[in-house]
Amino acid sequence: MRSSQNRRSAIKNILAGTGAVAAAGTLSAFKTSPKTNIEPKKLKGNINHSVCRWCFQNIDLDSLCKAAADMGMKAIDLIGPDEWAIAQKHGLYSSMCNGPGVAITFGWNDPAKHEKLIKDYSDLIPKVAAAGYKNLICFSGNREGKDDETGLQNCVTGLKKILPLAEKHGVVMCMELLNSKVDHHDYQCDHTEWGVKLCKALGSENFKLLYDIYHMQIDEGNVIANIRKYHDYLAHFHVAGVPGRHDPNDTQELYYPAIIKAIKDLGFKGYVAQEYLPTTNDQDQMIASLKASMMICDV
Repeated sequence: MRSSQNRRSAIKNILAGTGAVAAAGTLSAFKTSPKTNIEPKKLKGNINHSVCRWCFQNIDLDSLCKAAADMGMKAIDLIGPDEWAIAQKHGLYSSMCNGPGVAITFGWNDPAKHEKLIKDYSDLIPKVAAAGYKNLICFSGNREGKDDETGLQNCVTGLKKILPLAEKHGVVMCMELLNSKVDHHDYQCDHTEWGVKLCKALGSENFKLLYDIYHMQIDEGNVIANIRKYHDYLAHFHVAGVPGRHDPNDTQELYYPAIIKAIKDLGFKGYVAQEYLPTTNDQDQMIASLKASMMICDV
């Protein structure tokens, strides 16, 4: 996950580099394919599907929401108050609300940033609740020389000042787990164990983790075992293929049907959001890709 501005720049740069390269067809049921006249299989109803808005920036939000709703998705991730009405028009829930617009590196592990974060989240939390939403993203920030224990304690100090407000409004602050090897060098919340230790230190049901499967495969692997071990602390999931962060098809090392089945079998009732970078900038092919990726995760 990236902040809105960073995500927008990233997707434009990536799409400019990849052009309209579509994944080649195979016989596999898990391969992304262009739009066809074949009707998609009916969704099984076990998974609440969502899509991250930033990955599809060259599709206007209204069109993306319509396409997502038409294919059976229930929600959209990472939009803010000025965009909620568009999602609502199409019957979509905001399953992971955007934070206050600060960079991922601007996080709770730095006491110098607490004043602004507390102010911004104090303004946003009541808006999230008033709109009927629950999950609100947040970040640890980069280490910048801080060891893990110092960074964790700094997060505890800052978050404890905002969690009573989150608890009052029924909002869950969700810190995203991101890899620090490829995409977010020096990011502190880069292992599930560290994030869980923070959850335990805070001791609130209104603070949990956003488990990004792509990021955690890169930094620690053992994805299914870790999801099973720490599932009580996981509020939300993001999906993308490894390597490359593209469509989660059979060109990738992660086998998503097994991963999502493990999540389902744990009784997870939250949302699983597609957060991959399409390999094409053709809008029809992007929507077809999204539908195929959703079906791979429908178990």
